[in-house]
Amino acid sequence: MSRSAAIARKTAETTIEVKLQIDGGGNSSIHSGIGFFDHMLVLLSRHGLFDLTVRCAGDLEVDGHHTVEDIGIVLGQALKQSLGDKQGIKRYGTAFVPMDEALAMVSLDISGRPYLVYDVATPAPSIGAYDCELTEEFLRALAVNAGLTLHVKLLTGKNSHHIIEAIFKALGRALDEATRQDERIVGVMSTKGTLEG
Repeated sequence: MSRSAAIARKTAETTIEVKLQIDGGGNSSIHSGIGFFDHMLVLLSRHGLFDLTVRCAGDLEVDGHHTVEDIGIVLGQALKQSLGDKQGIKRYGTAFVPMDEALAMVSLDISGRPYLVYDVATPAPSIGAYDCELTEEFLRALAVNAGLTLHVKLLTGKNSHHIIEAIFKALGRALDEATRQDERIVGVMSTKGTLEG
């Protein structure tokens, strides 16, 4: 069965289309209007080995906040929809990823209980047109809409580009691990019998 989703969302601030294929090859086509963020979503797809298409027209004349947060919302919805009843998935994923001097850890649980712990400081306020504090907003929107318990921690790092890149790569790898199906798992990986909170 194909684990995929296609979701469109339109508000007064953004118009977004997301297509996600969990069991992909890391192929992506990303157009958010924010170059650095596009690069991060390409990395997320590649290191998570899922196929991802994102199209967004947002109110970038205001700033990038609505675009980045709303893509997190829709991507989270697509992830949740593509996993369906979560039968057979490993549920947990953890990845440590180095990027030169930066080392980031992402650990997550596809639990149905949204929660974000974000322990990261970036020295630069922005990278190109990307506001570094939007990384936390994206991750919170993703966690809430996908139903993830998500911990993100920077262990070391001085360069903001390296720090954020390590986070997105680690997120991809952790999602790849958590969404993998294991034939030994009967039903869902929970003694409650559900992963819906």
